[in-house]
Amino acid sequence: MVKFFRKYHKWFSLVAALFILSFAFSGIILNHRELLSGIDVDRKFLPPAYRYYNWNLAAVKGSVNIGGDSILVYGNIGVWLTDSTFKTFRNLNNGFPEGIDNRKINSLSWSKVTGLYAGTLFGLYRFQGKFWKKVSLPKEGARIVKILPQGDSLLVMTRSNLYIATRSSGFRNFREILVPKGEDSDGKVGVFKTLWVIHSGEIYGLAGKIIVDGAGILFIILCVTGMIWFLVPYRLKKLKDGLKRSKLKRFNKSSLKWHNVIGSWAILILLLNTATGMFLRPPLLIPIAGERVTKLKYTELDNPNPWFDRFRDLLYDAALGRYLVATSDGIYYSDHHFSGELKLFTFQPPVSVMGINVFDKISPGHYLVGSFSGIFEWEPASGQTIDYITRNTYHDSGAAGPPFGNVTVAGYIRSNDSTRILFDYAHGAIPLDGKNPFAVVPPTIVNASPISLWNTSLEIHTGRIFEPILGPFYILVVPLVGLATLFVLLSGFFSWWLASRHKKMIIKD
Repeated sequence: MVKFFRKYHKWFSLVAALFILSFAFSGIILNHRELLSGIDVDRKFLPPAYRYYNWNLAAVKGSVNIGGDSILVYGNIGVWLTDSTFKTFRNLNNGFPEGIDNRKINSLSWSKVTGLYAGTLFGLYRFQGKFWKKVSLPKEGARIVKILPQGDSLLVMTRSNLYIATRSSGFRNFREILVPKGEDSDGKVGVFKTLWVIHSGEIYGLAGKIIVDGAGILFIILCVTGMIWFLVPYRLKKLKDGLKRSKLKRFNKSSLKWHNVIGSWAILILLLNTATGMFLRPPLLIPIAGERVTKLKYTELDNPNPWFDRFRDLLYDAALGRYLVATSDGIYYSDHHFSGELKLFTFQPPVSVMGINVFDKISPGHYLVGSFSGIFEWEPASGQTIDYITRNTYHDSGAAGPPFGNVTVAGYIRSNDSTRILFDYAHGAIPLDGKNPFAVVPPTIVNASPISLWNTSLEIHTGRIFEPILGPFYILVVPLVGLATLFVLLSGFFSWWLASRHKKMIIKD
C-alpha cells in the first residue's frame, strides 16, 4: 500500500502543483482586499476577455441625471460625466483613493436637497466642489449597496445595516435604523455563506483570516518541497562533485522532513480548506445554494443582526407607501417604515445566486429586476413575471438551475423614453430599442480602468482565468483540482503514516 500511495501521490502532485500554487497565492490576496486595494494590473497582461469593449465586465451599472443634459454613468469604471448622446465622457473620480477597487461604484444618488453621493466597496463619499470626500458612518469600511434620498432624509444601506441622516445635520451625522427581522426568520444561515466564511477564515474574523493565510503558505511550502524532492535526483545524476552532491542530498533530506512534518500535522485544516472551496463554485454550488443550517456558535455568523451580510438593494414605492428590500434570500417589503417585521413577497422573480444588479420601479407595484439570471418585469401582487427582452412569461419550475441565464445582466440605463440600454457582463451594451447603438468605449476610460490585483486573483481562484482556453468547461477546474488536491493530501498522509508505522514495528521487533 505504501508503494501505491507514493506512486500516485507523486504523479497527481505534479499535475496539481501549479494549480495549487496559483490557488494558494490568489487566496491569500483575496483575504486582504482593502489592504491591497491600491494595487492594479494592466489588462494587457490578461487574456482579451478581460479587456473593455462595448462596456462589458460591469463597466456600467447605471446612470443618474443631475439636471439638464448632464448624466453621470457609474460602475466598475468609476463615475464619468456625459450627456444624452453618450458620445463624450469626463472623468469625475478625483478624491477617491488610488486603485480601481476604491472607485468601483455600487450606488450613485443625486437630488437638489441632498446633493451627490457615491457608495463604493469601502464606504460613502460626497461630491464637494471638484472632489469626492469620504463621509463617516457608524461602522467604517462597510460596502455600500444603496443610497436613497427620501425628502429631507438620506438613507444609506450597507450589506448589513441601514443608516439615515437628515437635512438638519447636513446629511453627515448618520444613525442606524434597526430593521426588524423578516417574518420567515428562522435564525439560520445559508450553507453557502457558512462554507464561504470557513474557507476564507472570516468565521473568526481577522484571526481566522490569518489562520487560512497560514494554510495557504503551508500549501506553497508543500508544493515547493515536493518539487525539490522530485527534481533533486535528476540533478544528482549529473553532479560529479562529491561535496556538492553531499550538500544537495542533505538539503533534499531536510526538505522531505519538512514536507512530511507539515503534511502530517496540518492535514485536517488543509483538507477542510480544500473541501469547503470546492462547494463555492458551480456545479457543486448549485445543490447547496438554497440550503440553510444553524449558525455556528461563537463565530462571526453568530451575529444578533438578522440581516448580517444579507442586504443587497433598496427601493421605496411612494404610491404604496412601502420599502422593498432586496436580500441574498429574496425580496421583502415593509408597510410600516421598518416598524414591524418585514414580509417576504409570495412570488419572487428569478435572481442569480451571484446577486441582484438592477432593481428599479417601472410604476407603482411594478418593478424591474436584473441579475446574471436575466432581467424581468415583476408584479408581486399578481405574481406575474415577464422576461424584459423576450416578453415571455416566466414560470418557476421550483428546481435549482444554473446561476447564469442567456443574458448576464450587470447594469441598465434608461435616460429617456427612447433610450434603454442593457449591459451584459460578457458582451456589454445591448440597445433594447434595437436602433441606436451605444457609444464606443473611449480610450480615456479604457486607459483609466485597469483591473485590481484582487479581481485578478479572484479570476484565478475561481478558475475563470481558464475560460478563454477551456470554454464553458472552465467551470470544472475548481472541483477537479479540489478532488486532485484531496487525493494528494490523503495519499501523502497515508504513505507517510504507513511507512512510519512499519518502521516502528521493525524497531519493536
